[in-house]
Amino acid sequence: MAKRNGGVIGKVNTPTTSAAVGVWRLQDQFNARKNNIWPSPPYSVDFLVVAGGSGGGSGQWGGGGGAGGFRTSTQSVAIGTVITVTVGDGGAGGPASGNEGAGTNGSDSSISGSGLSTITSTGGGGGGASSTDAPTKNGKTGGSGGGGSQNGAGGSGNTPSTSPSQGNNGGEGTSYGGPSYPTAGGGGAGAVGNPPTSSTIAGAGGIGATSSISGSSTYYAGGGGGCLHGTSGTTGAGGLGGGGAGGARAAGTPGTANTGGGGGGAGTPLSNSAAGNGGKGIVILSMPDANYTGTTTGSPTVATGVSGKTVLTFNGSGSYTG
Repeated sequence: MAKRNGGVIGKVNTPTTSAAVGVWRLQDQFNARKNNIWPSPPYSVDFLVVAGGSGGGSGQWGGGGGAGGFRTSTQSVAIGTVITVTVGDGGAGGPASGNEGAGTNGSDSSISGSGLSTITSTGGGGGGASSTDAPTKNGKTGGSGGGGSQNGAGGSGNTPSTSPSQGNNGGEGTSYGGPSYPTAGGGGAGAVGNPPTSSTIAGAGGIGATSSISGSSTYYAGGGGGCLHGTSGTTGAGGLGGGGAGGARAAGTPGTANTGGGGGGAGTPLSNSAAGNGGKGIVILSMPDANYTGTTTGSPTVATGVSGKTVLTFNGSGSYTG
């Protein structure tokens, strides 16, 4: 039926928690708010989106894996918006089957929802393998690029391009030979991967980037370290942010789970050790305590009262309804 709405004759207005269309008398507004059926304004949510890191390369001398892409965003979220969260897996390291193999790229992480700008971070690029074939010995492209094997080029990072940059290039492989035939480290979110500096010193993975979204400054997305074919010398350290170290005539170390770190390269005499797998990615949301609705899927870790904010940490895919 029709009613008077502040001097306007029209249909009865019915507010919901997301909309209150029409012209309202002050008394009607007061009653709707009192009964908790008046829409709340949008609120600000901070996002950290880190993709899965890549695996290191294997064979006699494999390069370090590139870190997953690292991106942040702050956006206005309307009441009732469903935010879909995808957390990318880490890529597999090169195999220990007697054959060299480049690392597998990590998988993308993302957030999306109605009215939001979708944020996608790209999986890290795999480390190059010991091979005379250029595509195989080169690091692969990705959020951060994989490190080159002997004489292999580093993979390009920040691919596809984002602003600010989501990652860096992998280190360039060199022609340093015996006794240890070192390889390069994968790129990290904070720096390029490092090349070998002598015939016995492999390149370290690029350092990751820091975020304080969880309440304390934490590194994410470090590159995997390069390896040594021999036992004499120093393997490449993993970059801060979960990067795995390279092996010395041994398997590479995996990237740390839920950091997006790249896996370490493997160096063996008979291609019988696997490279490190990349670390799974992570997505974190932060919003004012007063706005947190409690409606989630995927079982994120929930921390309240973090400087007045609620922090949702997704180690796997899920959603949050604002």
